[in-house]
Amino acid sequence: MATSKRPRATPANLNSRGPAAGPNRREPAVASNGLGGRLRLARMRSGLALRELARRIRVSPSLVSQIELGRVKPSVGTLYALSNELGLLLDDLFKHSEPRPKKTGSAGAPAGGPGPVQRKSGRKTIRLASGVRWERLTPMPDTQVEFLNVIYDVGASSCDEDSLIRHGGKEYAYMISGRLGVRIGFDEFELGPGDSISFDAGSPHRLWTIGRKPAVAVWVVVNRHGDRRSQQAK
Repeated sequence: MATSKRPRATPANLNSRGPAAGPNRREPAVASNGLGGRLRLARMRSGLALRELARRIRVSPSLVSQIELGRVKPSVGTLYALSNELGLLLDDLFKHSEPRPKKTGSAGAPAGGPGPVQRKSGRKTIRLASGVRWERLTPMPDTQVEFLNVIYDVGASSCDEDSLIRHGGKEYAYMISGRLGVRIGFDEFELGPGDSISFDAGSPHRLWTIGRKPAVAVWVVVNRHGDRRSQQAK
């Protein structure tokens, strides 16, 4: 059962565009999986200069450049801020993600191919900073729902402690294994196997692993793109 902890006294960063980041903040360097190129293409199609995009999501131009070049992976918070600003759905980002090696299904069809079934071996994956991994659980894009297997490695978090995420839609999660900390506004909760949670994604929130085992959960985000920040007046 989820347990509520004492609220923090320090106010959260409530910036609706995503977590703020100072000009010197960098995220761990890793190999590219095509995500950066997709973000760069979306930015160019939108007509936004790199510096202007960085200004709007409150990160350094250097960080945006490194993400686009595939030299740095964004955190969960930074990826949400970028995709919201560029008007991208999560499935737009999965188009250039890493599929797992495909195997042949029982009927001879390629795993993860067309049809209602998404085979485990064929899931498309996005690897983010700090050891966070998203695996899409639908074989085809869905414009209304993001259905994911989410893994937070030991020590992983969605954003810094003083920078919470907020976006459109509502989130639902069911814990499979490990323990996950969830902060929503000033309240904190600890989830273990079998626990579930649902909350308005417009509320500032943060996720992080608790303990020495990865946290694994099935995650659903409904209508995240209903809040199109890219269409708001700047």
